Amino acid sequence: MGVHAEDLLNKELSQIPPGSGGLIIQPYWTPELMLKDARGAIIGFNDTHTRIHIYRAIIEGINFALMDGIERIEHKTKTPITRVMVAGGGSQSDEICQITADMLGRPVCRVQTHETSGLGAAILGFTGIGEFSSLTEAVKSMVQHKDVFTPDTKNNSVYRKLYEQVYKNMYPALKGLYKATNGIFDEAEL
Repeated sequence: MGVHAEDLLNKELSQIPPGSGGLIIQPYWTPELMLKDARGAIIGFNDTHTRIHIYRAIIEGINFALMDGIERIEHKTKTPITRVMVAGGGSQSDEICQITADMLGRPVCRVQTHETSGLGAAILGFTGIGEFSSLTEAVKSMVQHKDVFTPDTKNNSVYRKLYEQVYKNMYPALKGLYKATNGIFDEAEL
């Protein structure tokens, strides 16, 4: 058939409204050191949810985690992040980039290549050999914005409420259950 499954799923994302009908995913699939007992979680299932709801909720869950990271960076650096650059797998989808912009409430800029590791190495290399006087100059010269996705304020309002009222409360509410689950599996040596 020649069509990737992700392409088919991405085309259906717009059929599901922001918030995936109340389906919220906490993407702690690989817990960070500070939250060593954390696990991934899905809340809000009901009989109206479909595979596209789940797919969109996964995309939204990853973006909720990104919102949390941006919030931490801004707090620590006292510097607002006014736009986000994206590259790689998920960024190849216009639908995912738009959801990301809507959730972050900032423009999302997709760069000209999804091979950004190579681009980063080239930037460092050219700066290292003196082709550019600084990394800033090299980035300005070598990184091109392919597309810019502007946030929809109505969608952002929904996402901000879900983030503040639900997502940020998920880990504290589930922390004891994560610890109990991990304890059971540690004891059973499974």
